[in-house]
Amino acid sequence: MSGTNRSSNSVNAVFYAQAYHPIQAGSIDGTDILPHDNAVYRALLCSSAGLYDPFGDPKVVGDPYCTLFVGHLSRSTTEDTLCKAMSRYGKVKNLRIVRDIVTGASRGYAFIEYEREKEMRHAYEDAHHSFIDDSEIIVDYNRQQLMPGWIPRRLGGGLGGKKESGQLRFGGRERPFRAPLRPIPHDDLKRLGIPPPPEGRFMTRFQVPSPPRRKRNSEERETSPFRRKRNYYEEKETSPPQRKRYSEDQETSSSRRERNSKDWETSLSLSSSSRRERNSEDREESSPRRKRSSQDRESRRDKHSHKHQKHRRHSNHHEKRSRSREY
Repeated sequence: MSGTNRSSNSVNAVFYAQAYHPIQAGSIDGTDILPHDNAVYRALLCSSAGLYDPFGDPKVVGDPYCTLFVGHLSRSTTEDTLCKAMSRYGKVKNLRIVRDIVTGASRGYAFIEYEREKEMRHAYEDAHHSFIDDSEIIVDYNRQQLMPGWIPRRLGGGLGGKKESGQLRFGGRERPFRAPLRPIPHDDLKRLGIPPPPEGRFMTRFQVPSPPRRKRNSEERETSPFRRKRNYYEEKETSPPQRKRYSEDQETSSSRRERNSKDWETSLSLSSSSRRERNSEDREESSPRRKRSSQDRESRRDKHSHKHQKHRRHSNHHEKRSRSREY
């Protein structure tokens, strides 16, 4: 157990088990190596033989990461009262008060599933030691499915309990392990053939242990928004060969732009010349009078000259008559 000597110097130091171990749960500081009562021995047998299946209960439904355990309930608390009290922290999706099979009476604890994991964590932090029907409740995450090696109280495991029942357990949120005064004797456990207790998480008494988070696979991590943003900035910081490739891309793009501009100029020149030729042809086709006037210009000139000659003869004749009258 790392940090044992360092944590033992602090009076307020406690630690929480990350996995369930029956002998460790029955020890006040997690350093016991032998079962001290029949309940611990029974839980150890169930654990070593694998007699308990945490997913074998057909009544357990829903997402365990959104499910909350509520204990120390009043026997008179109903589903409506509990739902109304716990809806202050989020939208309740499913609620189940565990009852006796024969009498149907409440056994004092329930499981509540919220719509989102964020709402469950909010209730986990704020609803602990609150009051429902004049009873101070305790709140914990769903250890049945999320804590490795979990053994329920009916098989000698669990957490909490009363000393007179022989089931005083440690390692949970309500009763954490004390800071051990001596390190765990791993050599003795190995010699006796007992698996060593799992290492705990050291904290102060004023800190709140967080429930386990959902494990995401590599594909979800790669497609998450934070991961995409991180990949973007990692790709942005280009290495020297990437810079070289970037410069080559720039050169190719510039040459491509020049070639496109040349092609555009040639296409413009060709289009303008073809446009002029087409316009000239259209003008020639649309104005046949000009062709006709150029061909008949000589005949028109002859006609005009004839008219001028005739006018000139008339004018000479009038001049002669006027002169004869004067004489």
